[in-house]
Amino acid sequence: MSHALQFTVGDAELAAQLFGRQNRHLKLVERALGIRIGSNGLELRFTGETAQAEIGCRVFEQLETLLKEGMPLYPPDVDYAVRILSQDSSAQLRDIFLDTVFISARKKMIGPKSLAQKHYIDAIREHHVVFGIGPAGTGKTYLAMAMAVAALMRKEVSRILLVRPAVEAGEKLGFLPGDLAEKVNPYLRPLYDALFDMLEPEQGKELVANGIVEVAPLAFMRGRTLNDAFIILDEAQNTTVEQMKMFLTRLGFGSRAVVTGDVTQIDLPSSNSSGLLHAARVLTGVDGIFFNHFTDIDVVRHPIVQSIVQAYQVADKRVLHTGRGSNGR
Repeated sequence: MSHALQFTVGDAELAAQLFGRQNRHLKLVERALGIRIGSNGLELRFTGETAQAEIGCRVFEQLETLLKEGMPLYPPDVDYAVRILSQDSSAQLRDIFLDTVFISARKKMIGPKSLAQKHYIDAIREHHVVFGIGPAGTGKTYLAMAMAVAALMRKEVSRILLVRPAVEAGEKLGFLPGDLAEKVNPYLRPLYDALFDMLEPEQGKELVANGIVEVAPLAFMRGRTLNDAFIILDEAQNTTVEQMKMFLTRLGFGSRAVVTGDVTQIDLPSSNSSGLLHAARVLTGVDGIFFNHFTDIDVVRHPIVQSIVQAYQVADKRVLHTGRGSNGR
Protein backbone atom coordinates (compact mmCIF):
# COMPACT_ATOMS: atom_id res chain seq x y z
CA MET A 1 0.00 0.00 0.00
CA SER A 2 1.41 3.38 -1.05
CA HIS A 3 1.42 6.26 1.38
CA ALA A 4 2.72 9.84 1.57
CA LEU A 5 4.03 11.57 4.69
CA GLN A 6 5.36 15.08 5.25
CA PHE A 7 7.98 16.48 7.60
CA THR A 8 9.09 20.11 7.94
CA VAL A 9 12.63 20.92 9.11
CA GLY A 10 13.11 23.69 11.67
CA ASP A 11 15.33 26.04 9.65
CA ALA A 12 17.50 26.31 6.54
CA GLU A 13 20.79 25.58 8.31
CA LEU A 14 19.42 22.35 9.79
CA ALA A 15 17.93 21.40 6.42
CA ALA A 16 21.30 21.79 4.68
CA GLN A 17 22.96 19.42 7.19
CA LEU A 18 20.03 17.01 7.23
CA PHE A 19 19.63 16.71 3.46
CA GLY A 20 23.38 16.46 2.81
CA ARG A 21 25.38 17.96 -0.03
CA GLN A 22 23.35 17.72 -3.25
CA ASN A 23 20.65 15.86 -1.25
CA ARG A 24 23.05 12.95 -0.68
CA HIS A 25 21.34 11.85 2.53
CA LEU A 26 17.91 11.87 0.89
CA LYS A 27 19.15 9.69 -1.96
CA LEU A 28 20.79 7.27 0.48
CA VAL A 29 17.51 6.76 2.39
CA GLU A 30 15.55 6.44 -0.87
CA ARG A 31 17.79 3.59 -2.03
CA ALA A 32 17.81 1.86 1.34
CA LEU A 33 14.05 1.91 1.85
CA GLY A 34 12.78 1.83 -1.74
CA ILE A 35 10.80 5.05 -1.34
CA ARG A 36 10.69 8.47 -2.98
CA ILE A 37 11.67 11.58 -1.00
CA GLY A 38 10.81 14.95 -2.47
CA SER A 39 12.07 18.24 -1.02
CA ASN A 40 10.57 21.72 -1.32
CA GLY A 41 12.38 24.28 0.78
CA LEU A 42 12.21 23.01 4.36
CA GLU A 43 9.59 20.38 3.59
CA LEU A 44 10.19 16.68 2.92
CA ARG A 45 7.56 14.42 1.37
CA PHE A 46 7.92 10.64 1.71
CA THR A 47 6.08 8.47 -0.84
CA GLY A 48 6.05 4.68 -0.98
CA GLU A 49 4.98 1.57 0.89
CA THR A 50 3.43 2.75 4.16
CA ALA A 51 5.84 1.07 6.60
CA GLN A 52 8.92 2.16 4.63
CA ALA A 53 7.69 5.74 4.25
CA GLU A 54 7.08 5.91 8.01
CA ILE A 55 10.61 4.67 8.71
CA GLY A 56 12.04 7.28 6.34
CA CYS A 57 10.11 10.04 8.08
CA ARG A 58 11.26 8.84 11.51
CA VAL A 59 14.88 8.74 10.33
CA PHE A 60 14.88 12.43 9.47
CA GLU A 61 12.83 13.47 12.49
CA GLN A 62 15.29 11.80 14.83
CA LEU A 63 18.40 12.91 12.92
CA GLU A 64 17.17 16.50 13.17
CA THR A 65 16.96 16.10 16.95
CA LEU A 66 20.54 14.82 17.03
CA LEU A 67 21.73 17.77 14.92
CA LYS A 68 20.04 20.17 17.36
CA GLU A 69 22.02 18.53 20.16
CA GLY A 70 25.28 19.19 18.34
CA MET A 71 26.04 15.80 16.78
CA PRO A 72 27.73 16.10 13.37
CA LEU A 73 26.01 14.09 10.65
CA TYR A 74 27.83 12.00 8.04
CA PRO A 75 26.49 9.58 5.40
CA PRO A 76 27.44 6.47 7.47
CA ASP A 77 25.33 7.85 10.36
CA VAL A 78 22.34 8.08 8.02
CA ASP A 79 22.96 4.49 6.91
CA TYR A 80 23.15 3.32 10.56
CA ALA A 81 19.96 5.23 11.38
CA VAL A 82 18.05 3.50 8.57
CA ARG A 83 19.29 0.08 9.69
CA ILE A 84 18.40 0.69 13.34
CA LEU A 85 14.88 1.97 12.68
CA SER A 86 14.27 -0.77 10.11
CA GLN A 87 15.04 -3.30 12.85
CA ASP A 88 13.01 -1.50 15.51
CA SER A 89 10.88 1.46 14.48
CA SER A 90 10.40 2.40 18.15
CA ALA A 91 14.16 2.75 18.77
CA GLN A 92 15.47 6.13 19.89
CA LEU A 93 18.59 7.12 17.95
CA ARG A 94 19.49 9.61 20.67
CA ASP A 95 19.93 6.82 23.22
CA ILE A 96 22.30 5.01 20.85
CA PHE A 97 24.31 7.68 19.02
CA LEU A 98 24.83 9.92 22.06
CA ASP A 99 26.01 7.08 24.30
CA THR A 100 29.71 7.98 24.08
CA VAL A 101 31.98 5.23 25.39
CA PHE A 102 35.27 7.05 24.90
CA ILE A 103 36.70 10.09 23.10
CA SER A 104 39.94 9.14 21.36
CA ALA A 105 43.15 11.14 21.19
CA ARG A 106 42.00 12.39 17.78
CA LYS A 107 38.75 13.66 19.37
CA LYS A 108 36.82 10.86 17.70
CA MET A 109 33.68 9.90 19.63
CA ILE A 110 33.51 6.14 20.04
CA GLY A 111 30.07 4.71 20.72
CA PRO A 112 27.42 2.30 19.43
CA LYS A 113 26.14 2.49 15.87
CA SER A 114 23.55 -0.31 16.00
CA LEU A 115 21.04 -1.82 18.41
CA ALA A 116 23.28 -4.85 18.98
CA GLN A 117 26.25 -2.60 19.74
CA LYS A 118 24.15 -0.63 22.25
CA HIS A 119 23.08 -3.87 23.97
CA TYR A 120 26.73 -4.99 23.94
CA ILE A 121 28.17 -1.98 25.73
CA ASP A 122 25.27 -1.93 28.20
CA ALA A 123 25.99 -5.60 28.94
CA ILE A 124 29.70 -4.86 29.50
CA ARG A 125 28.68 -2.21 32.02
CA GLU A 126 26.39 -4.60 33.88
CA HIS A 127 27.99 -8.08 33.69
CA HIS A 128 31.27 -9.63 34.82
CA VAL A 129 31.76 -11.64 31.62
CA VAL A 130 30.37 -10.72 28.19
CA PHE A 131 30.68 -12.70 24.97
CA GLY A 132 30.46 -10.77 21.69
CA ILE A 133 29.83 -13.21 18.84
CA GLY A 134 29.43 -12.21 15.20
CA PRO A 135 31.06 -11.43 11.85
CA ALA A 136 33.96 -9.13 11.06
CA GLY A 137 33.27 -5.41 11.12
CA THR A 138 30.64 -5.41 13.84
CA GLY A 139 32.84 -3.57 16.35
CA LYS A 140 33.15 -6.44 18.84
CA THR A 141 36.80 -5.93 19.71
CA TYR A 142 37.01 -2.19 19.06
CA LEU A 143 34.13 -1.34 21.40
CA ALA A 144 35.47 -3.71 24.06
CA MET A 145 38.85 -1.94 23.78
CA ALA A 146 37.16 1.45 24.13
CA MET A 147 35.29 0.26 27.22
CA ALA A 148 38.55 -1.05 28.68
CA VAL A 149 40.47 2.19 28.07
CA ALA A 150 37.58 4.24 29.48
CA ALA A 151 37.49 2.04 32.62
CA LEU A 152 41.25 2.46 33.04
CA MET A 153 41.06 6.26 32.70
CA ARG A 154 38.24 6.36 35.28
CA LYS A 155 40.41 4.19 37.57
CA GLU A 156 37.73 1.48 37.69
CA VAL A 157 40.50 -1.03 36.88
CA SER A 158 44.25 -0.82 37.34
CA ARG A 159 45.30 -2.65 34.18
CA ILE A 160 44.16 -3.95 30.80
CA LEU A 161 45.05 -7.32 29.32
CA LEU A 162 44.51 -7.93 25.60
CA VAL A 163 44.75 -11.60 24.73
CA ARG A 164 44.60 -13.69 21.56
CA PRO A 165 45.17 -17.38 20.86
CA ALA A 166 48.46 -17.65 18.96
CA VAL A 167 47.60 -20.71 16.91
CA GLU A 168 45.63 -20.08 13.74
CA ALA A 169 45.04 -22.05 10.56
CA GLY A 170 46.92 -24.99 12.04
CA GLU A 171 50.16 -23.04 12.53
CA LYS A 172 52.08 -23.28 15.78
CA LEU A 173 54.53 -20.72 17.14
CA GLY A 174 57.42 -23.15 16.97
CA PHE A 175 57.25 -23.24 13.18
CA LEU A 176 57.46 -19.46 12.81
CA PRO A 177 60.83 -17.66 12.40
CA GLY A 178 62.36 -15.36 15.04
CA ASP A 179 62.37 -15.12 18.82
CA LEU A 180 59.22 -15.39 20.95
CA ALA A 181 58.27 -11.70 20.58
CA GLU A 182 58.64 -11.86 16.81
CA LYS A 183 56.60 -15.06 16.66
CA VAL A 184 53.58 -13.74 18.54
CA ASN A 185 53.61 -10.16 17.21
CA PRO A 186 51.71 -10.86 13.95
CA TYR A 187 48.83 -12.36 15.96
CA LEU A 188 48.69 -9.42 18.37
CA ARG A 189 49.17 -6.55 15.91
CA PRO A 190 45.40 -5.86 15.48
CA LEU A 191 45.08 -5.31 19.23
CA TYR A 192 47.96 -2.83 19.23
CA ASP A 193 46.38 -1.05 16.25
CA ALA A 194 43.08 -0.60 18.10
CA LEU A 195 44.86 0.60 21.25
CA PHE A 196 46.94 3.21 19.44
CA ASP A 197 43.89 4.40 17.51
CA MET A 198 42.41 5.53 20.83
CA LEU A 199 45.44 6.90 22.67
CA GLU A 200 48.29 9.25 21.82
CA PRO A 201 51.17 7.08 20.55
CA GLU A 202 53.48 8.05 23.41
CA GLN A 203 50.75 7.47 26.01
CA GLY A 204 50.00 4.04 24.57
CA LYS A 205 53.68 3.08 24.47
CA GLU A 206 54.13 4.22 28.07
CA LEU A 207 51.18 2.16 29.31
CA VAL A 208 52.54 -0.92 27.53
CA ALA A 209 56.10 -0.32 28.77
CA ASN A 210 54.87 0.01 32.38
CA GLY A 211 52.77 -3.15 32.16
CA ILE A 212 49.51 -1.27 32.71
CA VAL A 213 48.40 -2.49 29.30
CA GLU A 214 49.58 -5.98 28.42
CA VAL A 215 49.13 -7.54 25.00
CA ALA A 216 49.89 -11.24 25.10
CA PRO A 217 49.14 -14.65 23.60
CA LEU A 218 46.56 -16.70 25.48
CA ALA A 219 49.17 -19.23 26.59
CA PHE A 220 50.70 -16.55 28.84
CA MET A 221 47.54 -16.52 30.99
CA ARG A 222 48.05 -20.00 32.39
CA GLY A 223 48.70 -20.06 36.14
CA ARG A 224 47.83 -16.40 36.68
CA THR A 225 45.04 -14.86 38.78
CA LEU A 226 44.07 -11.44 37.48
CA ASN A 227 42.63 -8.97 39.97
CA ASP A 228 41.34 -5.46 39.25
CA ALA A 229 41.77 -5.94 35.50
CA PHE A 230 39.81 -5.51 32.28
CA ILE A 231 40.61 -8.53 30.11
CA ILE A 232 39.71 -8.96 26.44
CA LEU A 233 40.04 -12.31 24.70
CA ASP A 234 39.91 -11.76 20.94
CA GLU A 235 39.48 -14.38 18.17
CA ALA A 236 38.04 -16.72 20.80
CA GLN A 237 36.65 -19.10 18.18
CA ASN A 238 40.22 -20.37 17.87
CA THR A 239 40.52 -21.40 21.52
CA THR A 240 40.13 -25.02 22.53
CA VAL A 241 37.64 -25.99 25.24
CA GLU A 242 40.52 -26.34 27.72
CA GLN A 243 41.96 -22.92 26.82
CA MET A 244 38.59 -21.21 27.23
CA LYS A 245 38.08 -22.78 30.64
CA MET A 246 41.62 -21.78 31.63
CA PHE A 247 41.03 -18.19 30.55
CA LEU A 248 37.67 -17.76 32.27
CA THR A 249 39.02 -19.16 35.55
CA ARG A 250 41.81 -16.53 35.61
CA LEU A 251 39.35 -13.83 36.67
CA GLY A 252 40.05 -12.38 40.09
CA PHE A 253 38.37 -9.81 42.33
CA GLY A 254 37.41 -6.55 40.66
CA SER A 255 38.00 -7.93 37.18
CA ARG A 256 35.76 -8.19 34.15
CA ALA A 257 36.22 -9.98 30.84
CA VAL A 258 35.00 -9.58 27.28
CA VAL A 259 35.33 -12.53 24.90
CA THR A 260 34.95 -11.86 21.17
CA GLY A 261 34.85 -14.21 18.19
CA ASP A 262 33.29 -15.22 14.89
CA VAL A 263 32.07 -18.82 14.89
CA THR A 264 32.14 -18.90 11.07
CA GLN A 265 35.92 -18.37 11.08
CA ILE A 266 37.20 -21.31 13.16
CA ASP A 267 40.78 -22.21 12.17
CA LEU A 268 41.36 -25.00 14.68
CA PRO A 269 42.31 -28.46 13.44
CA SER A 270 39.19 -30.57 12.92
CA SER A 271 40.17 -32.74 15.90
CA ASN A 272 39.70 -29.80 18.31
CA SER A 273 36.36 -28.34 19.37
CA SER A 274 36.02 -24.57 19.57
CA GLY A 275 36.04 -23.26 23.13
CA LEU A 276 33.74 -20.44 22.06
CA LEU A 277 31.05 -22.77 20.73
CA HIS A 278 31.36 -24.95 23.82
CA ALA A 279 31.09 -21.95 26.15
CA ALA A 280 27.95 -20.76 24.35
CA ARG A 281 26.36 -24.12 25.10
CA VAL A 282 27.36 -24.57 28.74
CA LEU A 283 27.42 -20.98 30.06
CA THR A 284 24.22 -19.53 28.62
CA GLY A 285 21.97 -18.65 31.53
CA VAL A 286 24.80 -18.48 34.10
CA ASP A 287 24.33 -15.45 36.35
CA GLY A 288 26.80 -12.65 35.58
CA ILE A 289 27.53 -13.90 32.03
CA PHE A 290 25.94 -12.35 28.93
CA PHE A 291 26.02 -13.46 25.28
CA ASN A 292 25.58 -10.72 22.69
CA HIS A 293 25.11 -11.86 19.09
CA PHE A 294 25.86 -9.65 16.09
CA THR A 295 24.77 -10.15 12.46
CA ASP A 296 25.78 -8.62 9.12
CA ILE A 297 23.23 -5.85 9.84
CA ASP A 298 25.60 -4.62 12.56
CA VAL A 299 28.65 -4.26 10.29
CA VAL A 300 29.91 -0.71 10.85
CA ARG A 301 32.87 -0.56 8.54
CA HIS A 302 32.65 0.81 5.00
CA PRO A 303 29.13 -0.02 3.66
CA ILE A 304 30.70 -2.35 1.08
CA VAL A 305 31.81 -4.66 3.92
CA GLN A 306 28.17 -5.43 4.79
CA SER A 307 27.51 -6.27 1.14
CA ILE A 308 30.59 -8.53 1.06
CA VAL A 309 29.51 -10.39 4.22
CA GLN A 310 26.02 -10.89 2.80
CA ALA A 311 27.36 -12.07 -0.59
CA TYR A 312 29.57 -14.70 1.06
CA GLN A 313 26.64 -15.89 3.21
CA VAL A 314 24.53 -16.35 0.07
CA ALA A 315 27.38 -18.18 -1.68
CA ASP A 316 27.94 -20.46 1.32
CA LYS A 317 24.24 -21.37 1.40
CA ARG A 318 24.29 -22.09 -2.35
CA VAL A 319 27.27 -24.44 -2.00
CA LEU A 320 25.60 -26.12 1.00
CA HIS A 321 22.41 -26.77 -0.98
CA THR A 322 23.98 -27.78 -4.30
CA GLY A 323 27.28 -29.28 -3.16
CA ARG A 324 29.03 -27.29 -5.91
CA GLY A 325 31.18 -24.19 -6.06
CA SER A 326 30.11 -20.98 -7.79
CA ASN A 327 31.64 -22.12 -11.12
CA GLY A 328 29.18 -25.04 -11.20
CA ARG A 329 31.86 -27.70 -11.48
